[in-house]
Amino acid sequence: MRSSGPIVSQTERDTRQAIVDTAERFFRDIGYQKTTVADIAKSLRMSPANVYRFFDSKKSINEAVLDRYKREQEDAIIAIADEDRPAVDRLRDMLATSSRLNAARFSDHAKMQEMVCAAMEESWDAIIAHIERFDIVLRRVVADGIARGEFRQIDPAHATGCIRMAMIRFMHPLLINQCECLPGPSVDEMIAFVLSALQARQGSA
Repeated sequence: MRSSGPIVSQTERDTRQAIVDTAERFFRDIGYQKTTVADIAKSLRMSPANVYRFFDSKKSINEAVLDRYKREQEDAIIAIADEDRPAVDRLRDMLATSSRLNAARFSDHAKMQEMVCAAMEESWDAIIAHIERFDIVLRRVVADGIARGEFRQIDPAHATGCIRMAMIRFMHPLLINQCECLPGPSVDEMIAFVLSALQARQGSA
């Protein structure tokens, strides 16, 4: 349960959102390193001091931009996980959706990858928090598949870690482009391989 913070007015929420929107545009167009808080403030006809009322640094603005992306991905896979259908189908769609969203956001977008690099150097805790939330949803579907007899008996936490590592080439913002020219399976082939490794074999104990 999230702790209750100070009451924030709609105007303050709108201003914060405008800062994040503007920062995202700058990060995408000229890159994270070249963007300054003064650039963001000038575009919004605000003073840098006013921007700092909402975010204490450019790093925290970057975290907010990335958090929006991560929440979009998390919301999408949670919606799939909550559906009433076989675990194998849900897991397939969760992995495919995550890959598609990351590719759409970061593939062939060098400036956006620069933003991710900065986050990995400056905001590693936020990255780890996203991975943990992602794993919780995957683990829930894997455990459900085991309970239904769709997946073989395996520790859900161990299986989740293996799934994430198997799919990392298709999900990590920096690896999507770097690994594109390497020989190997397509995303659909990799997902099929992962599911095959999980599925229970008929006649097994």
